[in-house]
Amino acid sequence: MATKSLTRRERIHLRVRKVVEGSASRPRLAVFRSSKEIYAQVIDDQSGVTLCSASSLKKSGREVSGSKLEQARQVGIKVAELAKAKGIENVSFDRGGFLYHGRVKSLAEGAREGGLNF
Repeated sequence: MATKSLTRRERIHLRVRKVVEGSASRPRLAVFRSSKEIYAQVIDDQSGVTLCSASSLKKSGREVSGSKLEQARQVGIKVAELAKAKGIENVSFDRGGFLYHGRVKSLAEGAREGGLNF
């Protein structure tokens, strides 16, 4: 039986995850970007718990508006607010195998603007 070949993004993500690990003192800010939406989670990998999350989905109870770049920035600010409310200021940024460009960069800048350090 043939094994599934990994996409370029999956190979990059596995390579990055060898190094980036979230802990209780410095959790991992993981980003996933689909063609329409963007998602961010703050994860403690040692205990396997998602501490907080935010996304651009309309169903999440929060309206995000504007272009996809502006939505990504708003998601970054929102995840930073949620993390700060839980006492988290320092995170490790996990871009999920995506290039640090466009919406991923905009989310990171929004999170920094919201008060997260990475």
